[in-house]
Amino acid sequence: MEFRVILCKLALIFFIAFSCIRADAKHISFIVFAILLYFCINISIYLFHNSMIKRGLLLISIAISIVSYLYIQTIFIVLMPLALIEILSTVTENKWTILIISFLPIIYIQPEVQPIYSLVACLCMIMFTIVTFFNQRMIKSENKIDQMRKSIQTLTKSLNENDEYIKQSEYTFKLEERNRISQEIHDRIGHSMTGALIQMEAAKRLMNIDQNKATELLENAIQISKDGIESIRLTLKNMKPPTEQVGIHRLKLFIDEFSTKNDLETTLTHGNNIDIISPIQWKIIHENVTEALTNARKYSDANRVYVDITVLNKVIKVEVKDNGKGAAKIKKGLGILGMEERTASIHGKIIVDGTHGFSVTTLLPIQS
Repeated sequence: MEFRVILCKLALIFFIAFSCIRADAKHISFIVFAILLYFCINISIYLFHNSMIKRGLLLISIAISIVSYLYIQTIFIVLMPLALIEILSTVTENKWTILIISFLPIIYIQPEVQPIYSLVACLCMIMFTIVTFFNQRMIKSENKIDQMRKSIQTLTKSLNENDEYIKQSEYTFKLEERNRISQEIHDRIGHSMTGALIQMEAAKRLMNIDQNKATELLENAIQISKDGIESIRLTLKNMKPPTEQVGIHRLKLFIDEFSTKNDLETTLTHGNNIDIISPIQWKIIHENVTEALTNARKYSDANRVYVDITVLNKVIKVEVKDNGKGAAKIKKGLGILGMEERTASIHGKIIVDGTHGFSVTTLLPIQS
């Protein structure tokens, strides 16, 4: 705002200088002095932040324009309206009041400069109103930006705290799971092994005294050991999740993270019996889907990606399709070539299509 007001004042100074020099060349030194003094006073206004000092300098500026009007050239009176508007704007926000008061001096000035004064007063009021309006909008925008910045900082802090909470929860869950496994091994297997060991110690002592009893104790110890081994096997089997659950949940977790981080809506669907997908097939599916999603993020200009896993009669079909610009001519880079090599290692095939969006389909044979 201050820069625009200064430009307006400079325009008025140039107008006065041009008019005075053409009309009166005899008082050139006084004219230059008055202009320089007015210029210095008005530049000083914007060097201070204290409102009282600013008002005092504006009053001095008005006094310079009046004295110059009376004793040098009448045209100097056109410097008054803008200074009046500035000082009145610090007292009231009513634009009509400011305009009326800035027009009051027209009663006391000479008739020949009244039209120029009126025109300058109107233009200065219009300019000041426009500048004030845009300055207020700019302040509101800056306040909104500051508020948004604070909100972003708050959200970022909340996200970081949530990440820390999730990490702590995962760590706590792991500790609880380790404690549960340890307790289960102690309760089920530890007791069995301890019982077997006691009976083997007793059989050792009875070996030379009562061989029949020692044999019976050894058979009991063997049976207890077999039961313990079976308990170990069952415990480990119950703890280990099915392969298909690990594969599909791992893939779903990756897709959810990818969608959130890249602002690219990604959905996963699957059908039929995915239990028959082997661990090596899940590994290749995960790697191919990762590569296809990365390519979609980089090159497709899409806002939605679909990932579908379908188990057919003889093949497993995995399709990654986006709604982007596609490609009339497909150029196979390292990413697609890598997918083809991985898929071919287990006798599978990759199909790439760029006609409607871009799709990468992985076909894997069902292992009998």
